[in-house]
This record gives sequence, C-alpha cells and structure tokens, in this order.
Amino acid sequence: MEDFFGTNIDLSELTEKGISLVMTYTPKLLLAILTLVVGLWLVNRFVNLLDHRLGKKDPTLNKFLCGLISAVLKVMLLISVASMIGIETTSFIAVVGAAGLAIGLALQGSLANFAGGVLILIFKPFKVGDTIEAEGHLGSVSEIQILYTVLNTFDNKRIVIPNGSLSNATLINVSVYDKRRCDMTFGIGYDDDIDKAKKVLQRLFEEDERSLTDPAPRICVGGLGDNSVDLMFRPWVATDDLWPYYWDMQEKVKKAFDEEGISIPYPQRDVHLYKTSND
Repeated sequence: MEDFFGTNIDLSELTEKGISLVMTYTPKLLLAILTLVVGLWLVNRFVNLLDHRLGKKDPTLNKFLCGLISAVLKVMLLISVASMIGIETTSFIAVVGAAGLAIGLALQGSLANFAGGVLILIFKPFKVGDTIEAEGHLGSVSEIQILYTVLNTFDNKRIVIPNGSLSNATLINVSVYDKRRCDMTFGIGYDDDIDKAKKVLQRLFEEDERSLTDPAPRICVGGLGDNSVDLMFRPWVATDDLWPYYWDMQEKVKKAFDEEGISIPYPQRDVHLYKTSND
C-alpha cells in the first residue's frame, strides 16, 4: 500500500507496532492512573488527619500548613506518575521549574501574600479567634490560609484580606490582653454638683459585678465644654465584657442622673432681641 507521497506502507507492520505499543504502555498507563487515584486519596486522607490533629493544638498554623503540605505532596505525586509512564523525570522537573519561574514572575503578588503568611505565622501578631482591626475592617480571625486571612465581622460578613498587605500594614489586636479600659465621657450642666455626679458614677461602678478594682477606675473632670462640664469615667473590665458594659453603663448613668436631678445638657444658644426705635 502507498501513502499520499508514494511511500510503501506495510499495514501488518504498523499493526504489529501498534499492538506492541499498546501492550507495552497500557499496563504502565493503568498502573499510573491507579497510582494517581490512590495517591490523591492518601494525600487527602493524610491532610485531613493532620488538619484534625493540628487543629486542636494550633488552629492558627492549621490551615496554612495543611494547604502547603497538600500542594507539595500532590506535585511529588504527579512527578512520580509521570516517571511511571515513561517521561524523563529530569526533563519533567526542568519543565516544571521553568513553568514555576514563569508563573512566579506573573504572580508576584501571590508570592508576596505567601511570604506574608509565613511572616504572620512566625511573628504571630494575631491568631485564629483574635479580634483585629486592619485595612479598615474590624472582625474575628476565622482562618489564616496560604495567601489570605479570613475575618468574620460582627454583623456576619466575611472579609478576605491578602497576607502581603496584612503583614506590612498597621493592625490593632484587641484580644491580646484579658482586660481593657472602658473610656466614657458624660457631660453635666455648669450649675450641677460635680462631686455629687462623681459619687453617682462611683456607685454605679461598685454595683456592677463586671467592674474590676485593679486597676482602680478614674473619675475626673476632663474638660470644660461650651455647654457642659465633661466628666471622664475610666473603669476597667474584662475584654469580653467591654461593649456590653459600655452599653449598659450609658443607660444606667442617664437614669441615675435623672433620679439625682443632675442634668445632661445639649447644645443650645441664647438669642437676645433688642428693640430699637425707628429714629
């Protein structure tokens, strides 16, 4: 038989070569597929086991380390499967390295996020469960992933912040210490008794079980405003009680001042009218 160019083709020889190739590579291909399936199952099983064990000891390191180990093991598995099929491992690694370099140049931001995640895990400015304020957002740290940190806000929103910007930005961790100072300011009228108002604040402080006596609270005149004498009230409470304490105290102070006849002035202006004759 002749092809388009007039070359003789031996169909029997081609058939024999085809059968030989099928007989040679089919077992390798089936074994490679089986190895890939079993390998992926083992990798996922190992990562899930590590996630379960490490999650109890260090939730902060958990997601980051599991994601990194999963990626490394899967790359190693693919290289092993390629060598089983017959692909030269050295050339395959060279191709993967070149592709990795090209991808790295194209994804410089992602590499910066990866480096930022490593820095966060090393220096630990925060951990999973902490409440932080960063990049204009306030929320509880839910996950620290390879490239991103996930925050859950108090109004039930999910915020994803790149680790690169997070590791280089100024952030506030409000969960580091077990107690915090609750800063409040209450204005009273210039005609009201300052000492009486201080005693009311001291009484409210002593009546609330959440108030901490060490450090002692600070109650003093913070300023003389246009319409009021501003009293600074600075009690200390447990970190978890800060906002409930603040909200409750606002209501208690208003009711107590009303009962004691202490006014809380609001901005006002005195207008004087002068009557003049037409002359």
